[in-house]
Amino acid sequence: MKEEGFATAVQPDIQETSAPVVPKEYRLYFGLLVTCFALLGLLNNMTDNLVPSFAKIFMIKAVDSSLVQVAFYGAYAVLALPAAFIIKRYSYRVGVLVGLGFYMVGAFGYIPAAILQSYNLFLVSIFVLAGGLSVLETTCNPFVLSLGDESTSVRRLNFAQAFNPLGSMAGLFLAKYVILSHLNPATLEDRLAMTPEQLSAVRDVELFWVCVPYVGLILIAFIIWCAFFRSKLNDKDAGEEMTVKEAISRLIHLPRYAFGVVTQFFYVGVQIAVWTWTIKYAMANLHVIEAEAANFYIYSIFLFIGCRWICTWLMKYITPAKMMAVFALGGILCCLGTIYLPIDVSIYCLIGISGCMSLMFPTIYGIALRGLGPEVKFGAAGLIMAILGGAIITPIMGALVDNSTLAFLVSGFNPEQTAIRSAFYLPVFCFAVVLAYSLAFRNVKD
Repeated sequence: MKEEGFATAVQPDIQETSAPVVPKEYRLYFGLLVTCFALLGLLNNMTDNLVPSFAKIFMIKAVDSSLVQVAFYGAYAVLALPAAFIIKRYSYRVGVLVGLGFYMVGAFGYIPAAILQSYNLFLVSIFVLAGGLSVLETTCNPFVLSLGDESTSVRRLNFAQAFNPLGSMAGLFLAKYVILSHLNPATLEDRLAMTPEQLSAVRDVELFWVCVPYVGLILIAFIIWCAFFRSKLNDKDAGEEMTVKEAISRLIHLPRYAFGVVTQFFYVGVQIAVWTWTIKYAMANLHVIEAEAANFYIYSIFLFIGCRWICTWLMKYITPAKMMAVFALGGILCCLGTIYLPIDVSIYCLIGISGCMSLMFPTIYGIALRGLGPEVKFGAAGLIMAILGGAIITPIMGALVDNSTLAFLVSGFNPEQTAIRSAFYLPVFCFAVVLAYSLAFRNVKD
């Protein structure tokens, strides 16, 4: 499959087109890629729930439990560029095979980590697993763009990405009913009072249920891997050859792309940070246990999914950058409500943040890649590397929570509530960056 004319592949046509969004000959591969997007969403959201889970299981501070996100999203930064080399040298198909392979190896690593009750080994396994997801993410986005007519490429990507939050929802249910519901209700004080044997027995049960969904999903990954392995699709790039130096030199001199990478960094950072600390926020303000607090996480993802589908449809009629500017402003207002409004209202503001985030990832992606030619694969890698924001912003927010750094800006709540509320000033800043990018390129029809 050639990618001739890919320079305009990310330019959407706001007007209706007669070309099918997904041509018949590519529907099987599109379906498999949609499954990959759903798997990515599922694993991302289950990982968010590992932060409070590991904090309780291993009795560590919020900033230390955030190392889960550092390992997860740090792998995205490390493996994205090698993924670009793989798909440039071989094909998108090979990229999918490599990504799924890394995931399966990392998921298997959860078993010895659980047996040894080793937090560090879990971090290594998470890094390997997430490395596979990084390769998948770098591969699947431009792969979807290339499966059909150039005029429908962005609609095709938004359509495929709309299945990502469905996977996220599945991940939430797995986290709630498989992981969080099997956490022992014993508090930190209770655990400190246990004998080493008692504590080990409790951890054995908890870590077993942490492993179940990750190891179970290996079967789905293997089925997709076999389907692509047996595929006869030839998607080898027949475009212009370009060195890494040439590609990077061109990319860094494109303001829309360079600012897009920075914006994607802060967007992913705010998404992961907000979802990571949603459960803790609900627990601190509503005085509920993890499993009950996870309900508000589920409500957030429901809203995220609904808004993603609505925005995908509206993009046929409204310039996405202008729509994103409105949603970024909404995100800022919802964050401020989360900080200052009474508990019964602030919890709805917290949920509302997810609705505001719904369209941002694919929209930033599409705007930043508009007009790229042979450097599109390295451009895609740069945008995936920007997912490192999840590894940076999340622990910073965790440190703000632990140290109550910004607590002086909030009053009228108990210390625990003040600490988590004041930390939402960081998401305010992140949304401000997205707003600036949206306004700067508000006339880009992409």
